[in-house]
Amino acid sequence: MFRLQGSKTLAVDLTGDAVKAKNGSMVAYDGRMAFKKMSGGGEGLRGMVTRRLTGEQMEVMEVKGQGTCYFADRASEINLVSLHGDTLYVEASNLLATDAGLRTGTSFTGLRGGASGNGLFTTTVEGTGQAAIMSDGTAVVLRVSPQYPLNVDPGAYIAHQGRLQQHFQSGVNFRTLMGEGSGESFQIRFEGDGLVYVQPSERNTVGGDV
Repeated sequence: MFRLQGSKTLAVDLTGDAVKAKNGSMVAYDGRMAFKKMSGGGEGLRGMVTRRLTGEQMEVMEVKGQGTCYFADRASEINLVSLHGDTLYVEASNLLATDAGLRTGTSFTGLRGGASGNGLFTTTVEGTGQAAIMSDGTAVVLRVSPQYPLNVDPGAYIAHQGRLQQHFQSGVNFRTLMGEGSGESFQIRFEGDGLVYVQPSERNTVGGDV
């Protein structure tokens, strides 16, 4: 259903089924399609209230029909993620599209120096199907194992999946380690067994100069 047309355009083939995508991300389509804007990311009233409280924005549209839709957003690189009954945790700004059958929601991630515009919650995608996530530059997928935990700059973090625990460490980041940072800074430490998606370009964060 999901395939990449180059590295920056997602093609979704529909045969009467539906796809949920970031509002305004469709760049072209062929065939017969119906479009519907979904309030609060399609999670209903609870999702709308949660997002209003956290300030996390995720405007979603549903596309249903016969044909092919093409999606892109600001020439971002696109990565396909397959879910098999598990959960993907992803920053709302990095989620491009999901199978309509996948459930989206929000999850509390704890106190952190999160990316500017993102709160203490992250978007969750659950079920069996495909999701497309975006990165500023080609994403790197890093394996975390019990023997090898991973520390990530929050400005470079995109998403993670698997049996992972997050810990937010304040007071240090990669630049302050080298004496180049200023103010309070953060790292995200992942422990357990799973995958972490990291982009090579850092966002500005509220936790310090990263």
